[in-house]
Amino acid sequence: MYNHTAFALGANRSCIRELFEYGRMRAGIVGAENVLDFSLGNPSIPSPPEVNQAIEEILKDTDSLLVHGYTSAVGDLQTRQAIAADLNERYDASVAPEDLFIGCGAAPELTAVLHALAIPQGEVVVIAPFFPEYRPFVEGAGMTLRIVPADIPDFQIDMAALEGCINSHTQAVIINSPNNPAGTVYTEKTLQALASLLRKKSEEFGHPVYIISDEPYRELVYDGAKAAFIPLIYENTIVCYSYSKSLSLPGERIGYVYVPKAAADSAQVYAAVCGAARRLGHVCAPSLMQKVIARCAQLRPDLQAYDRNRKALWQGLVDAGYEVAKPEGAFYLFVKAPGGDAKAFSEKAKARDLLVVPGDDFGCGSYFRLCYCVSYEQIQKSLPIFRELI
Repeated sequence: MYNHTAFALGANRSCIRELFEYGRMRAGIVGAENVLDFSLGNPSIPSPPEVNQAIEEILKDTDSLLVHGYTSAVGDLQTRQAIAADLNERYDASVAPEDLFIGCGAAPELTAVLHALAIPQGEVVVIAPFFPEYRPFVEGAGMTLRIVPADIPDFQIDMAALEGCINSHTQAVIINSPNNPAGTVYTEKTLQALASLLRKKSEEFGHPVYIISDEPYRELVYDGAKAAFIPLIYENTIVCYSYSKSLSLPGERIGYVYVPKAAADSAQVYAAVCGAARRLGHVCAPSLMQKVIARCAQLRPDLQAYDRNRKALWQGLVDAGYEVAKPEGAFYLFVKAPGGDAKAFSEKAKARDLLVVPGDDFGCGSYFRLCYCVSYEQIQKSLPIFRELI
């Protein structure tokens, strides 16, 4: 016997992974240079040189047993101190090391937080467009997912629609800014309105409605845009952060959960996150990478290559006649499909070995996503095909 829900997830890859695997198969037939794959958000800029330098020095100068041994279940104290110091210097946020749980990347962090907040009949609200894995994360925690329709074309938050999705069972609202897949950044006005609404609803229902802020792209912003530090706007915020994108370390699975002391029941919520991570087997994040972050928490990415790609792809698509959400952050463009059917457009593009992700699983079936963390040459090769397809 086996779990049929788990089987369904394992037997059917996400649309993103399905396209990525298709691209690898096609590359073996026609050559990798002839497959224009915009499917997977895999960083294409190298880690800052200080990261590799830190790894080399740690391996050379630190006792092997300490490098590869277990840390505290919640994370090494030096690592948490370094992260707290960085956040306090940047945001004056009053973060303490004991507020931080070092996680094995954003996905385990999100699942731990969702399990920590899960109650019978609990619900979690997500705002389209949203990362498709939120659905199995929420449902895997035993809660119901409610979706706020997208605020097209700006991709901020439709507050009236959000209010209609919140009820007495609502435990949390997940937000993701800069956003995957739209590349948009929530404005101060949007976030203040969100905070005001959630305070009102928390008072109305007699329990906190938390924000779970999923922040793997916090450092990836352009044109003077700023990704706000949400706990400074709404006290009942739990932050899930990953260094996957900011330091180009997706394969190393390292990040943190931050539960501010100002959040309602913060001590209990923090303990519940630790307990959920324990139950899920996500404690003692990789020791070597914790030591690296202790030295490198203050580093920021060099975004010149991403910005060049962003401008070239956005301008090329706009000139060709496509409607594109304003890309202020992350490394994605969200493009309205000609004819309004993203799946049909994706299939047409696929026939040309141009791989774009239809937005159905993101909650926006009329848009498709492009990851521009690719070579500049790939963007230039793709534009004539995009022009032909429209």
